[in-house]
Amino acid sequence: MNIFIYALHLVGSAATAYVYARQIRDPLTRPNIVAGFQLAESGSVPFLEALRDRAAAEGDAWLAEKLGRHAADERRHGQIFAQALKQLNKQVIDFKQLAKQSEDRKPEERRSPFFAAYFEGYAQADLKPENIDWAVFMASTYILELDASKDFARMAQVLPDDDLRSASLKKGMFSIAKDETGHAAYLYEALERRLPAAQVAALVDEWRSRKVNALLAMVGSLVQKSGQMPSLVQDGAPTEASSEEPAIQVAA
Repeated sequence: MNIFIYALHLVGSAATAYVYARQIRDPLTRPNIVAGFQLAESGSVPFLEALRDRAAAEGDAWLAEKLGRHAADERRHGQIFAQALKQLNKQVIDFKQLAKQSEDRKPEERRSPFFAAYFEGYAQADLKPENIDWAVFMASTYILELDASKDFARMAQVLPDDDLRSASLKKGMFSIAKDETGHAAYLYEALERRLPAAQVAALVDEWRSRKVNALLAMVGSLVQKSGQMPSLVQDGAPTEASSEEPAIQVAA
């Protein structure tokens, strides 16, 4: 990784840590960010399970087992965030309503600026579990999981201990951070099992650079929207993640 990209990575990581910490600590913004995490964690489960089945069909029992455990972890993470919302008397917004709001916007407005930049050059069909190149999945998800492990740990640290709801979420997020570290480790090992060390290093550098560009795109989008983020919550107790949830193509 060149020094410029590394510097941008450090700046981007610091900025992300600040924004996440501020949002998770503030009781007013906490429900929305927790809902976003619930969607991301639960939404990755079908994708990972499809990859597990593909790995098994291809005869890679080791990878299939790791992907199955990864999917189970992400389902549990979604439940942790759902429980946190329940304790706040909130739930993720109705998915049909969310879909209708998305349909009312222009295609370029519906696309996540982060993932559009992260996967620039890849068609949606290229990222489906039955088509995605294993090296692309492993390297791209390795970066996301590695960074997520640090982000969740930082957010857990700033949560107050003086009430049961915050303390419960804090404990859950430390547990999630540990899981994400394990996910990053097996994904890196999976790369090493398939590719020479030099190629692994090159892929990690490429996806680190892509992550930096994706963060810049996300920041630019937030500036255009004056920092306003769509609401993902409504009053009431949350329900379990359903098949109507929008699919997340890559675990996080």
